[in-house]
Amino acid sequence: MAEDSDLERTEPASAKRLQTARDDGNIPRSRELSTFAVTMTGVALLMTLGGKLGSSLMAMMKQLLMFDQHTVAQAEPAIIRFKEAMFGMLWQLMPIFGGLAIVAVATPILIGGWNFTLAPLEPKLTKLNPASGIKRIFSLNSATEGLKAILKSMLIGGVAVWIIWRERTDILGLLTMPLEAGILKMTDMLITTFFIVTAAMLMLVVIDVPFQLWNYHKQLRMTKEEIKQEYKEMEGSPEVKGRIRQLQREAARKRMMQEIPKANVIVTNPTHYAVALKYEEGMQAPQIVAMGTLKLAEKIIATGKEHKVTVMRSPSFARALYFHGELGREIPARLYTAAAQILAYVYQLKAYEYNGGLAPVYPDQLDVPADLDPESKRQQDAAPKARP
Repeated sequence: MAEDSDLERTEPASAKRLQTARDDGNIPRSRELSTFAVTMTGVALLMTLGGKLGSSLMAMMKQLLMFDQHTVAQAEPAIIRFKEAMFGMLWQLMPIFGGLAIVAVATPILIGGWNFTLAPLEPKLTKLNPASGIKRIFSLNSATEGLKAILKSMLIGGVAVWIIWRERTDILGLLTMPLEAGILKMTDMLITTFFIVTAAMLMLVVIDVPFQLWNYHKQLRMTKEEIKQEYKEMEGSPEVKGRIRQLQREAARKRMMQEIPKANVIVTNPTHYAVALKYEEGMQAPQIVAMGTLKLAEKIIATGKEHKVTVMRSPSFARALYFHGELGREIPARLYTAAAQILAYVYQLKAYEYNGGLAPVYPDQLDVPADLDPESKRQQDAAPKARP
């Protein structure tokens, strides 16, 4: 398919794709860097600890190969001595083994960082696909690894031959030296040779590390279609997001309608706006429990009447509450006076209905600041223009 072509993969890998690759155990690695670091560490440890280590091992070998009459006559003391010598040798070599193990674990972290996952151990049938195996054999990565192996062999072999040819006189001179001195001289020559050969591998590391990083990000590149699909999966498609918003609005509206029976009064426009207010003892100010326009306003009013909530017509107060109030919050402080007039009337009306007496006076003139009512503000702004 075209979307699988490398020519179509022009976009760098996204953060999600990189994280998915890490979760699958796919991270950049350089074998040349690990080989160089481990080998150079081993040579450095031998150069540092070689003298002391050689003396200790030689002393152990002498002790191991010295037998008395008691040891020769019985096998058990010889076996015990052999075990002690072996454990002693391992203990002497422990600093070298420990240093190599630390470097072997720490070096790959320099490129790909620390990553622990069991995903590569999971059985996958795709690994048994012959076509995939043949594709990997003839891939660019396999060709690169083969070329690196050839260059490594030529480099190491060439450097080794050059050192041997350069030191040929000293090598032949080992035949005429005493045994102990010859062994020390040969050991020194071998360590020096290993150091030079390992240092030559640094050229491969300098080439391999940038190549592995480039190849890793190249393999994870994405097509524009994959970028779009991933964005949809992360952000959600417009249809799904719209449906979620619709469900959220319906849930919020349902909760709002359930609060209307608890309201003390519903202030209306009377048809365009409707705001339900609730006030209980202990509240600092009345709270808006429901608000809406047009069809929703009609539903709020009908629900209020069904539950015998007082409905009052006050256009300016209703508009001010709707535009400057928030659902579930207390009304603005500048509307406290108007709210107090409304609630006083509601309480007086309730008392009149239960106890009779004088009917309360309907509050026609509420103390609503003109700048909080859009209609009043619009009329005030238009008034100077109407003058001749």
